[in-house]
Amino acid sequence: MELNILNIGVLTWLTFLPIIGMVVVLLLPKEQKTAIRWTSLVFTLLQVVLACMVFAKFDRSLAGVNSAETMQFKELFSWINVISTGWFGSIKIDYFLGIDGISMPMVFLTALISCIAVISSWSIEKSIKGYFALLLLLDTGMMGVFVSLDFFLFYVFWEVMLLPMYFLIGVWGGPRREYAAIKFFLYTLLGSVLLLLAMLALYFSVSVIDPATGEKIHTFNMLAMMNPANYDAGSILSGVSTTWRYLAYIAIFIGFAIKVPIFPFHTWLPDAHVEAPTAISVILAGVLLKMGTYGLMRIGFPIFPDAAMHYLYPLAFLGFVNIIYGALCAMAQKDFKKLIAYSSVSHMGIVILGMAAMNTQGMVGGMLQMFNHGTITAMLFLIVGVIYDRAHTRGLDDFGGLMNKMPKYSGVMMIAFFAAIGLPGLSGFISEAFSFLGAFQTFRWLTIASAFGIVLTAGYMLWTLQRVFLGTLPEKWNDLTDINGRELAMLIPLAIITIVLGIFPNLMLDVMNVSANTLVDLVKGSAGVVTGN
Repeated sequence: MELNILNIGVLTWLTFLPIIGMVVVLLLPKEQKTAIRWTSLVFTLLQVVLACMVFAKFDRSLAGVNSAETMQFKELFSWINVISTGWFGSIKIDYFLGIDGISMPMVFLTALISCIAVISSWSIEKSIKGYFALLLLLDTGMMGVFVSLDFFLFYVFWEVMLLPMYFLIGVWGGPRREYAAIKFFLYTLLGSVLLLLAMLALYFSVSVIDPATGEKIHTFNMLAMMNPANYDAGSILSGVSTTWRYLAYIAIFIGFAIKVPIFPFHTWLPDAHVEAPTAISVILAGVLLKMGTYGLMRIGFPIFPDAAMHYLYPLAFLGFVNIIYGALCAMAQKDFKKLIAYSSVSHMGIVILGMAAMNTQGMVGGMLQMFNHGTITAMLFLIVGVIYDRAHTRGLDDFGGLMNKMPKYSGVMMIAFFAAIGLPGLSGFISEAFSFLGAFQTFRWLTIASAFGIVLTAGYMLWTLQRVFLGTLPEKWNDLTDINGRELAMLIPLAIITIVLGIFPNLMLDVMNVSANTLVDLVKGSAGVVTGN
């Protein structure tokens, strides 16, 4: 399937529209703050429109995953060619884009969250030109990760994303912004180094025939890496369940686990969230965390099915730890933003548990939870940002009775809170139910233990609601104003999605089903046939 605009593929437009916006922003005089804001908003709104077009034209019957023929909106041409007579031969890197049911929800989510982040950044006054330029660059990096089918190109976008996030936290963050930014950078860089090493090992293990020359060449093509027939006999990653394959999988797993984040690689997240501006917290929780689980689905599981099957129980156990540990940490917090940060650790554990089930129900539940958590947690961080802009404090014990003073704000808050709890009729319930349903078939006792995380989540969410929104309003907050039009504009779309997917989840499940089935069948079927013949 193709969708071209001015003879350029729609995925290229989706990815690089923010870069065009960044260039325009950089050309504007720094004094024209309103023009800078509106320029950023226009380009991200155009990206949302394109994402909606792609979503509407997406063929729900095609699997993608490991098949170039069923990948949609493909764009493929040679990007980098180095002709060499050395022992490793020529290097050929392709500009290869495409999406399937795994990436389509993430593409839509990235466009939506980026646009909402621009709206929530309206009050930024410090170095506004640099801020919005970096925000647009970050948008391109995130979108590129979800549409890349060449590992080298994927890695480029993965690294592009790191730089603007470092500065957005380190320059526009809170009092401990430098510490949080450096910690985020070092953790992510460690993961990137491990990804790089695994990528190089894969490159030198996989060969395909170049259709242009008939020459056998090494490749970064992810889909080629998923085909056991493409592994060179005797190469470092050929064979089944070898030590080197396990090591490469562990390296990739840690690289993605840091981003999720999975315990014990999670400690950068609360610091980054607390110090980051509201919009960056929204992007961090709404999109960046999903890159870790997406990377496991796109790269870890299908390229290393033998290792993935071997380590399923440890993966499920880490999901259980995330769920319970994250919920207990959230319950202990007195900072509103840090509570939401730890709740993200807990809810991403549900994604891990569903994925580890390695059946259709669990995989679909994990994929849907990625999308739903992106919208729900974005609402929660925006809610924190709204009250912080007015009161300049996030202490849970500093408030009380806000429901009487800010009724509109409280109404939106209740949708987000109860969706996070997993109330039936809201989107969080569906994805959590499928994740636990799938996991129960594979890890019965671990799933039963993990389900107590739901009770803990209800506990800290309802306790927070009681402390902040019920009771008597302290006199010092008598001048607080209710949520305004701009703030409603960034929250209402997320609330609508949360309600609609809670009532009619097939809107998103139809996109994911075939790809989820194919991924599960691929991993289970290929686990014993990575031969290297």
